[in-house]
This record gives sequence, structure tokens and C-alpha cells, in this order.
Amino acid sequence: MEGNPDFDIIIVGGGPIGIACGLEAQKNGLSYVILEKGPIVNSLFNYPVNMQFFSSSERLEIDDIPFISKEAKPKRDEALEYYRRIVTSNKLNIHLFERVESIQKNDLFRVVTDKNAYSSRKVIIATGFYDLPNMLGVPGEELPKVSHYYKDPHFYASQKLAVVGASNSAIDAALECWRKGAEVSLIIRGPEVGQRVKYWVRPDIINRIEEGSINALYNSEIIEILPEEIRVRTPEGEKRLANDFVLALTGYQPNFDFLVNAGIALSEDEKRIPQYDPDSMETNVSGLYLAGVICGGMETHKWFIENSRDHAKRIIRHVLTLQD
Repeated sequence: MEGNPDFDIIIVGGGPIGIACGLEAQKNGLSYVILEKGPIVNSLFNYPVNMQFFSSSERLEIDDIPFISKEAKPKRDEALEYYRRIVTSNKLNIHLFERVESIQKNDLFRVVTDKNAYSSRKVIIATGFYDLPNMLGVPGEELPKVSHYYKDPHFYASQKLAVVGASNSAIDAALECWRKGAEVSLIIRGPEVGQRVKYWVRPDIINRIEEGSINALYNSEIIEILPEEIRVRTPEGEKRLANDFVLALTGYQPNFDFLVNAGIALSEDEKRIPQYDPDSMETNVSGLYLAGVICGGMETHKWFIENSRDHAKRIIRHVLTLQD
């Protein structure tokens, strides 16, 4: 028999889209809690310190709250300030540093965290995809010199650094670290720098490669990481490069096990796209919704803040319709 839940809605994930869902629930008189495993907008906090968004500030706005930045395209710190102020000024009900471990549904949803357990009528998953890096799968990847996350170029000054990848994160890291005095080798599996690299950055990296400032190995991949060097397979044969650090910035993926354990069906192809109704964002589990980049499965380039911020309105509109 159905009892009284703790909340109408539990929102898993306190990033921009989770915050948007909380705002929309609050405006419509629904009781809710946002559960975030880290600080406010944890994924943005873990972006590189000098990161600049591809999108302009107005396209990162949520709930029509103005986002004013010094330049047209804001920096990481400006985004942290913007979303933090939204949370604090609106007194959103958010529990920080509380990791959700499971979601189960009987009559109500039961959401278990590392600190507590809660019940609700509806659940929104807005967890993004920044948790699990795509591993290289090579010997030596477990060495402490290897990282799948990049924070500050100062750390790599005067060091021999291999950056693996051809997307925005890898190219930004290669350029920033080179400018701080690192000796950078860029290991790219394909034939060129990624076409999705920010349009004002791509010519910069190509020029640095052409002038010889950054060593780029195309159609290449690391086959082993050793304490003082790396082995790289190239079209010209194997090369050994002296090396102090490896930044393996090869992308990230959602926590698919978490979705499957909650009962959400995934497509059977390599994209692993979760099943949901694009009008309501409701999954195959009644009352369980997805919001934000988590909807794209392995297509992590498909959804961004700017084109998923309306997910909150779709979800809350559907929730309210069911209550009528």
C-alpha cells in the first residue's frame, strides 16, 4: 500500500540541468531534493581552471536568469559563480557530497545514498557523463603518472607530457601546457585534429604543430606506458618517447550500470542510448525521467546545457499533468 513519500520528486545530480529541474519543481509547488555527490555543479568544478565554454553566456542561462560574463564566451569560474548564486539565492533544497547508490521502485521510489534513504513519487536522473573515463586499455595505464582528468597546466611545466586525444579537452590541454613550458607530444588516433574542436582554437593547434612547437603523431596510439617512456604505434612503426606524464583525454561515458540497475532500457548497439519519451523525458520506468546529456548514451557530443535546459520544463509539465 502506497504511503506518504518524503518528496514529490528526487533529482539525482546537481549540475546545471539538475538545478534547472529543482527550480522548475520549486516554482510549481512540488516538494523536491537535489542529491549531488560533490559540490554544486560538480562536473564544471572539475573542468580545467582556464576552460572557456564553446557556448555564449546567454545560451548557458537557465530559467531566464541572466548570465553576464566579461567575454561573449564565459570562463569556468564565471559559470561556477552563476550557478552557485542561482542555488543560494533561490534557496534550492540541495544535499551536497551525498552520492546516490541505487534507485528502486515499488509503489514509490526508494533512493538510497551513502548517507540516507529517501522516498518519492518521481525521480529525475541528471547525472551527465563525466564520471567514467574511456580507458586506453594498455599496460601501465595504472601508473601514477597517468591521468584521465586535466586541471592546471602549471603542474606540467618543464615536463615531458604526452596528451592523448583530438577533441577540445585534449587540444586545450596540449596548448596550455606547452605555453607553460611543457614538452608536449600529441597522440591522435585519427588522421587530423578533431573537427569539433573550438573554431578559434583549431587553427592555433595546427599552427603550433606545423611550426614544430608541439609534436603530433597522427594515426597513432599508445601501446604501453612505462615509468620513463611510452611506446607508440605509428604508421612508420613503433616509436619510444621519453615521458614524465600522460594525459589520456579520450572522453568519458555515463554510468550505464547505474541506469540499468534502476530499470532503464538501453539500445543494444554501441551507442547505448537510454529509452525515453522525448516529449516528457520519461523512461520505460514509469515516473523515472532523464534530463541533460545523460540522454545521449555514448553520443556525449549530442546534448549540452544549451539544448537540454528545457528538459526541466518538459518533465515538470508532465508530472503536473499526471496530478490533474
